[in-house]
Amino acid sequence: MTHRLSGILAAVWIAAAAFVFADEQKCSGTARECEQQIRQFLSGRRFLGATIGEKKGLFVQSVSPKGPAERAGIQAGDRLIACNFKSLTSASPRDFKQILADARQSGMLRIIVWRRGAYKTIVTRLEPYTKEQIDKIIAAHLSQSHQSSAGAHR
Repeated sequence: MTHRLSGILAAVWIAAAAFVFADEQKCSGTARECEQQIRQFLSGRRFLGATIGEKKGLFVQSVSPKGPAERAGIQAGDRLIACNFKSLTSASPRDFKQILADARQSGMLRIIVWRRGAYKTIVTRLEPYTKEQIDKIIAAHLSQSHQSSAGAHR
């Protein structure tokens, strides 16, 4: 279960709190175990607050309200050109995830996007998940993977 849950949480981290668990199936562990592991995994971790998709390059699918991406001016539809001086024009989501992981120490991101025919440079910082965000992620996981106990985990 730990390996499966780590994969789920890594996807959550890269999607930057998009709270999407599309192909999730029931976990073999208990709801309480999952809740504890998610809290432990996300505690102190940082997020961007944007869901990244891939279609002829990387682009922003959505931006989480009030997250660091929104405050910095990142918008849905922005095409990612570079991040922290690394080209993203032929990068995969995994490559972008690695750039985010490399930025964990400072949390600083310098992103170049292509928007409406022009390049735009955006500087932002990865931020720690709030308790409310962690609660939402846990609720989404529990409702998807522990449907019989989703409301009874507390």
